[in-house]
Parts: sequence; structure tokens; C-alpha cells
Amino acid sequence: MVGRESELDAIHGLLSDPDGPRLVYVRGEPGAGRSSLLRAVHGRLRAEGTGALFLACVPGDEHHPLLLALRLITTLLKPQSGTAQQQSDGRPVADLMSAAEKGDRTAAAEALTAALTHCGPTVLVVDDIEHGDADSLTVLGELDAARIGPGVRLVVSAGRSVKPHAPGLAGYRPADGTVVRTIDLPRLLPHDIATALARRFRASPEDALVRRTHELTQGVPGAMDALLTAWTRQDAIRVVGGHAFLAVGVPVPALPDSAPFLAPLHRLGEPGRTVAGALSVLWPLGPRAPQLIASSTGLSDASVAEGVHDLTEAGIIEELPRRDGAAAGGWAFRVPLTARVVEARLGPLERSRLSAAAVEALWNTAEGGSGARRVAVALPQPHADFYLADRIADAGPLVDRDRAVAELTAIAEREWPDFGGRGMLRWFRAAARLIEDPAARGPALLRNARAAYASGDYPAARSIAESLLRTPPDGVTVPVLQGIAGVLASATAVEKDWAFLKRMAAARWWDRLPLPAGVAVGGRAVALCQLGRWREALDLLEGTESVWHTTTDERVVPTLEAYRVVGELMVGRPELFTRSLTSPELLELPPDLRYVLTVVQCEQLLCSCDLQGVRALLSDRGLAPEALPPYSLFLWHHLEGRWDEALKHARWLLATGQALSSATDGYPLAARTAAILLARGGVNNAHRLITDARGGPDGPLEHSLDSAEAEVLRTLGDLSGAAESLRRGLGAANARGHVFGTDELWAALADLHAEAGRTGEAAACLKRLQKVAEQLGSDRSRLLCLLASAKVRRQDDPGRARRDLREAVELARSRSQPFETAVTLSAAAGNGAGPATLLHEAYELFQRTGSALWRFHTRTALREAGLPVPGRKEATAESEHLLATLIAEGLTNRQVATVLRLSEKAVADRISRLLARTGLRSRTEVVTAVLTQDY
Repeated sequence: MVGRESELDAIHGLLSDPDGPRLVYVRGEPGAGRSSLLRAVHGRLRAEGTGALFLACVPGDEHHPLLLALRLITTLLKPQSGTAQQQSDGRPVADLMSAAEKGDRTAAAEALTAALTHCGPTVLVVDDIEHGDADSLTVLGELDAARIGPGVRLVVSAGRSVKPHAPGLAGYRPADGTVVRTIDLPRLLPHDIATALARRFRASPEDALVRRTHELTQGVPGAMDALLTAWTRQDAIRVVGGHAFLAVGVPVPALPDSAPFLAPLHRLGEPGRTVAGALSVLWPLGPRAPQLIASSTGLSDASVAEGVHDLTEAGIIEELPRRDGAAAGGWAFRVPLTARVVEARLGPLERSRLSAAAVEALWNTAEGGSGARRVAVALPQPHADFYLADRIADAGPLVDRDRAVAELTAIAEREWPDFGGRGMLRWFRAAARLIEDPAARGPALLRNARAAYASGDYPAARSIAESLLRTPPDGVTVPVLQGIAGVLASATAVEKDWAFLKRMAAARWWDRLPLPAGVAVGGRAVALCQLGRWREALDLLEGTESVWHTTTDERVVPTLEAYRVVGELMVGRPELFTRSLTSPELLELPPDLRYVLTVVQCEQLLCSCDLQGVRALLSDRGLAPEALPPYSLFLWHHLEGRWDEALKHARWLLATGQALSSATDGYPLAARTAAILLARGGVNNAHRLITDARGGPDGPLEHSLDSAEAEVLRTLGDLSGAAESLRRGLGAANARGHVFGTDELWAALADLHAEAGRTGEAAACLKRLQKVAEQLGSDRSRLLCLLASAKVRRQDDPGRARRDLREAVELARSRSQPFETAVTLSAAAGNGAGPATLLHEAYELFQRTGSALWRFHTRTALREAGLPVPGRKEATAESEHLLATLIAEGLTNRQVATVLRLSEKAVADRISRLLARTGLRSRTEVVTAVLTQDY
């Protein structure tokens, strides 16, 4: 009943009022929720002890005179005793029913009046009364109100085409209008749809899901239910972190005929059915649609007009506003989902013929030829382009091939990378099918594979690419095949099929394929890089440079060179990568390749925590941050401290399967999202995210996950487990000669040893960290060195430790990353390297990122330093919310005490105060309140 609460309350109020109307008339279009509303009314009345009877009419009842009246009489008399079944004049009700069964309307009215009189106050609820027979409706209208008393009420529902003053209901509508009340059921608004989605999926719906649901259903509840049920069966609705998402590229599903909002379709005869099918394809062509329907279907103009009239009367279509002085504006389906359902049921030849008619009409308009009638698409841009592309794709060879290929390719390229799933891949595929020139077919097939990969359809990308490599079409060039090999390796990596990727990394897999030698080099190199085997990839590229570096293709060399540059960085030689950031050669590349390589560089800098480097790069390339893909934006917002926005991108990426990065570390999304969750008290959720993200030992290095896991375990007090995670990550990196990213692990391990008083081990880790920092030469590595050095030397050389911390504070401030700066300020204040008031600055920075756990510990540090805690009331509320979050994470009191660095008794006391203040009765209710966002 989401979105119908006000109507439910209104009807209940009318029926509860002794002076209320005798008839409550509920109207709504098919699928508006009339039946659900009436059943809710009936159930609410029965729950309150009010006598209420529910009946539903069905199509066909109208052909049986007095059927509804007899059903009402029978239902009313079922619970009555034998003596109550006598009228005041002694005539048995059974005799009256017998007369009614013979068609005696007067007798039926008398029997119904007697039954109602003996039942006492009763509410008759009749659904879909438009299917009731006319005689019964007349009987209901002629009931003697004085005899049956004011306690008998009637609640009926019907489609909007049935008026309250229709024959048979006139007796319930006197001139003053006080005896009948009509309630119309409007369509749901977007906020109603959002509420319905939230209740259905027990998660907060993202805007794209709400928007798409509203676009297709226009807020008709029956259409919404059918659509969401079908999407759920397709696993198209994904829930991540309490938010519901629609998967990328999900098509409009096939719907069952039983969907209530489709009922008017099933009652259509001819020519309505044929016109509906044609209109589902041609309606955007406005007033030209009827003429095109006639020419495409063979119907006469009169038959088309009749079909349009029938569809309009049935409430299936509505007339569009007139434009440019036209006699008519055309017609559109009242519920867009209905048009999709009708179109899906067309045969392929019928759809092709109708689509070809639409394409020719649009092309004739564009050419402006003599005698051509202007066709204006009743859709805004870019939807008008999408419509044309869909029609060309469906028309296939029935339209000019060359022009079709050009239009499809142009529209698809404008929509790249099509994260919204509008149809880019479908249009590229349709274009490839229409190409007859072998030389042009190869690049088109490569576009297909790249489009599938870009739009997130990785199985399709793999299937297309592997098929092309195993059976290369005639005329396909080496550069095209190398691009296809790269797509295959990348898509396989996203799906974590390490076994297949390992085969691709071996020469013998390529030896079995009918491919030139240069293709194998590129394919193997990309596979090795995707596996994180950077030294092997570098060896391969250096040993075969004469094969791939001499090609004249403008894409192959820059792409493989980019892999080599990044590989050098991974093994601790950043010089080539640094030079590549300002290389003028990149500016001479094709725009799409220049953009891709810029994204690669941006994501690598973001993984290096170099926010200023990214800003400089984007400025140099003339790009705004908003031009970056969602994964890059997640990393960007994370460093900027805009964690709510970062989490929004993270949830979308995880829910839609787009969690891939062009950066060398394949797991920054999981690692950094876990860090955000942990900082906000989501301890177990962070740990689960890390565990779920792991791909196994055969895949790329997981050292960023090891670092994030160590922080989780350390927070839970498992110091040995944390150290083991760090050593595991360092061991795997060392085995592959990998240097990049190990500075984070060495710094964390040094900190653990220093905290435990193992100064020798801590000093050894610091030495290794300093070596890595010297190799990488990044500000992040230098900052980690300074912080670790201060921690290790705070006992033996406190003066040096304070100097390191002051330098660290200066460096952190210059990097302008809120969370990193706050952590550094906290360390400096806690070790006497600056005034205790640094804690206030750290406290505010932690608030910017929503780091509730760090804020809690900073409040403790402020109290220990004798400094006031800002906003005492807000701080108390924040602490309670953090406690509730930890409880919802499933932590025991002992674990909560460890996380908050309190005693178990202190935690128990805080939980007692929390329950008393909120009125919640148990930890279970606290969990429910947090998970439903009702806390």
C-alpha cells in the first residue's frame, strides 16, 4: 500500500463517520492498485471488529443478470441463524432468492434488503464493479435506505471510465452529493516510488533506479510491481551497503499476461491489436504515425483511425500535445512499459518492416527532399538519437547499409562508454552485421569487443574477442588483432579467471592460434600485467621490442609503452612514469586513446595518494575531474575527504560489477572502501568486503587488501593476526620483485613492532621502508617514513622523533588530504611535537570525512590533555551512534571495549544508557534500528 496511505486513511475515516457517505466510490486506471486498496480497507475493518464483506467481479459477470445481487445475498446470509432468515412478513428469504433467480428484480431487491436488515451494520466491499451486471447495479441503486439503516455502507471500485452516475449507481448520488464520495487514485510520484522501492528491497534506492522505474511505469503501481518482480527474477536489482541499484544495461523484461495493468490489452480486438503493435514502434513520429501504420500494415486509414480510437477509449494511449500548428500531436502509450511489452511481442519481420518505415521517414526529413513531409520525433535529445539507432538496428538490411552503419557508429560513439546501458553495444553490433567490406569489418568487430568491455558486459567482451582471435576474419590487421587480444586479457582479469589468464600468458597458447607473431607479444604482455607479474612482462616487452615497437599503428606502441612505463614503476623505477606525465607525444594520439591513457595515469597517481599530481595532470590535459570514470572519481573523492561521495561511487561500482581499475593495484576499491567503513565503525563489514574481494594466489598481488585487513585486525586487538597479514603481503610482493605499495605495509609493520616494544624488529622495518621510499621517491612514502621514524625513535631519540613529526605535519598540510592530515596531527600532538590544540584541528578534519571512530579517540585524547570537547551534546549523540553501529556490526561487549579502548563495564554502562534514552529494549532492536536507518 505504499503511496496509498492517505486514500486508505480517508476511506476509513468516511466509513467510521456515522454521518459519512453511504457509497465510497474508488476509481483508478488498470494497475492503479484499486484491488489492493479495497482489500486493505476490508482487512482493516475486520481487524477492528466491523462487519465487512468482500466480493470481486470478474469479466463475464455482466452477462449474468442479478449475479452480483445473488452473490451478495448468499454471502450475507451465510453466518445468519435459521430464525434470522425470515422477513418481518414471514416470507422465507429462500423464496425471495428463488424469485430472484428467475430474474425478478423486485424480489432480488427485497431479498437483499432483508439480508442487510438482519445483518446489521455492514460494509459491502465490491471490487471491479464495472464487470457487475446491470440488473444488480440497479438493485443496489434502488435499495430502501430507510429500511436497511445508516449502518450499511458500500465501497466499490471501478476503472476511471465508469462514472459514479452510471446506470444503477444513480440512487447513491443525490443532487447535494452528500451520500456518495468519489476517490480517484493518482499515479505515484517519484518520492512515492522511492519509498516503495525502499520497503520492497529493504534498502535505500539509488536515483538511477528510481528514475528508470518512473520512466517505464509513470507511477502506476501494477506496472511497478510487474517490472520489479521481473527485474528481481533476473537478478537485476543489486543491494550493496544498504543501497539498491539497477545493474548496468538491464533490458526491459518480458512480463506475464497476468499483470493487472495489461488487462485492457487482452480485451482488444481488431484493428486495435494491429494498431497497438505498430504504434509501439512508430509512436515517436507523432502525427505521421497513422499514415506509416497504414502503409506498413495494409490497414485502411479508416481502420487505423478506428484502432487509435479503441486504444484511446481503453485508456492504453493518449493524444500528445499539438506542435507547430499540426492538426494532431500524435499518440503515446499512457504507460511506456506497455509499449515495450507490445513491441516485444512483435515478430522479427514485422518489427523490421515497421522500423524501416520509421528510418526512411526520418531520413527523408533530414534530406529535406521535395514533397517530403516533415517528421518531428516526439522525444528530446539524446533520446531522439537513441530512437533512430534502435530503429536502424531493427530494420537491418531493409535500409541503406552504408548510411545505417555510419549513423549507428556515430550515435554509439557519442554514447561511449554508456554506463547507463542505453544501447551502445547493440548499435555497434548492428553496424558490424551490416558491413560488407572485409577491410572495414575488422575495426568494427574490435569496436564491438571494446564496447562490451567499456559497458561492463565482460562475458560478451570475452566471447567476442576470443572468437575473433581463434577465427580471424579476412582483412583484419595486426593492430586490430592486438587490440582484441588486450580486450580478452582485460575482461578475463575482471572476471578473475586466473587459470585462463595464465594460459594466455604462456607462448604455447598463442602458438595454436592462426595469428601473426606481433599479436602474441601484445596479448601475452597484457595477460602478465593483469596477473601482476610485472617483471616477466617487462622482460617480454624488452626482449621483443623489435617486434612491437616498429609497427606504424598509432595505438599499439603507445599502449604497450604505457604498460612498460607502469611496470617500471611497479618494480621501483619510477623515472619513466614521471617523464610520461609531461610527454608531448601523448597529445598527438587519437582523442579516445589519449583519454584512456590519461585515465591510466590519473588512477596510478591516485593509487599513489598523489592528489596534487592528479590535479596538475588534469589541468595540463584540459580535463575536469567530472570527466573521469566512476572508479577514478571514487579514488579522487577518497583522497579529498569527500567520503560520502566516495561511498556512493563505491556502492555503484560494486553493485553493477564495474569494480575494475586501470591502475596496477587491482584492489584499491575494496581496500579504501574498507578503510572508510572501519573509520566509521563498520568493523565487520570492512572485513567481509576485504575477504570477498580476494581473488586467490594466482591473481594479482593483494598487498593493499593485506594492509587494510591488518588495520581491521589491529582495531579488534588481534595484533599477531595483523602482523601476519602484513608479512603475507610483503612476502608475496618480494617473490615477484614488486616494490610499489609495499611502503604502506612496512610502515604498518614498523608501527606494530614499536607499539609492542620490539625495537629491533621495528628498526629493521623502518630501514626497509626507507629503502622503498628512496626507490619510489613519492611524498606519500616520505610521509610514512617520517611517521614511522618518530614512532620507532620516540624512546631512544625523542628529539629526532619530534623533528620528524613536525616535518610530517608540514608535509601533510601541503598535500591537502583531510584524513591523512588529521592522522598526522594526532600523532604529532600525542608525542609532544606540537601544541595539544592540534587535536582540535584533527577533530574537525575527522568530522569532514565522517570518521566517527577516530573522532571518538580524539575526544578521549582531548580530555586527557585537559582540553574542552567542542559541541558536548553533539559529541554525546555521535558516541551513542558509534556504539549502536558497533552493536549492529555484531561485536560482543568485549570486542566493542577493544575497539573503543574502554573497559567492558564502561561499555555495558554505555549500552544501558543507550537503551534507556532511545526506548529500545535490546541489542536486537538496536541492530534493527541501525540497519533500517531508523536509529
